[in-house]
Amino acid sequence: MNRLRIVLPAAGGGTRTHVLAERSPVHDLTAGAPVTRTAYAAAHVVADPLADPQGLDWDATLAFRRHLWSLGLGVADAMDTAQRGGGLDWPAARELIARSGAEARTAGGALVCGAMTDQLNPGRLNPGRSWTLHDLTDAYIEQAGWIRQSGGTPVIMGSRQLAATARDADDYREVYGAVLRQVDGPVLLHWLGEAFDPAMRAYWGDADLDRAAETMLGIIAEHADRITGIKISLLDAAREVALRRRLPPGVSMLTGDDFHYTELIRGDEHGHSGALLGVFDAIAAPARAALARLDAGDEAGYTALLEPTVPLARHLFAAPTSAYKTGVVFLAWLNGHQDHFHMVGGAQTFRSVPHLSTLFALADRAGALADPPLAVRRMRSFLAVAGFES
Repeated sequence: MNRLRIVLPAAGGGTRTHVLAERSPVHDLTAGAPVTRTAYAAAHVVADPLADPQGLDWDATLAFRRHLWSLGLGVADAMDTAQRGGGLDWPAARELIARSGAEARTAGGALVCGAMTDQLNPGRLNPGRSWTLHDLTDAYIEQAGWIRQSGGTPVIMGSRQLAATARDADDYREVYGAVLRQVDGPVLLHWLGEAFDPAMRAYWGDADLDRAAETMLGIIAEHADRITGIKISLLDAAREVALRRRLPPGVSMLTGDDFHYTELIRGDEHGHSGALLGVFDAIAAPARAALARLDAGDEAGYTALLEPTVPLARHLFAAPTSAYKTGVVFLAWLNGHQDHFHMVGGAQTFRSVPHLSTLFALADRAGALADPPLAVRRMRSFLAVAGFES
């Protein structure tokens, strides 16, 4: 049997030939949402490179969300994977939330969206008290209200403005307490680690993660009736498990750990994490197939399907971790979910050609190339534009 092959640039120079894997059988993904785990894919946005000034391609952006819902996954929108704070400002995020909310109602899909404070002049991130705590509270409540009005569940995300303004843990308690007392309905919280955004260093008022965690857990305990769960994105599996075991009843853990998600979702005798993951954008089909095996009580089958995606995820989120969105959009283009490899703010340039070439090979091994002949054609065109001819 003749298998597809492609010549790729090697990381240290020269070339290597990648022979594509044989395709595994198509999995039945028509059974709806996972039963035993909550699972959201943090979705990317599709730029419109022909617009001036550049904006979003709404048709392609919303079509990708419908794709995720068709697999039974929930959508996490207007968050880091959507380049929030990295090209997607609040006015654009506001429109994205409204449009995704309308699509979610039509599709019957689950939707959560990021509430931040980025309407407060995001360029003013100099040290000191740039804003009052009341300003920050009002900004969170404005965005959470818009999300709720649009049909989504707010995710109270880390705030760069709060991180630049807060003097200590008490300031975090004041802002989060005020927000949680005033929001309409339950919300999710999000602890985004420094690896994803350096501005999040010392979030919760302390650079020591143990002390920061105590502040966060205290806020959750005091307002547990308003919090349905928390997403942890620290890339520290042991810490996530320890925090998971201390959450109050009714407050779930959603992993944001794009390195250790297989074990965290599988869980142990004390419990498990759900998922709210950027990597699920890139591996939506194999991830959903793996969750179906977990629903069936087949842990070995779950591991066999999901574990091969981990090398892809580790490469995708390699330092600088914040550049992972480039690889996510590259894979979306290879898989036919958009017609070009352009990103908001020119972020398609944030990864090198050798990095993306390795990403292609790892995606193939992970079963994350939906249409291998299309992916090979597009990969060859990308390499040709980069000056690589085989």
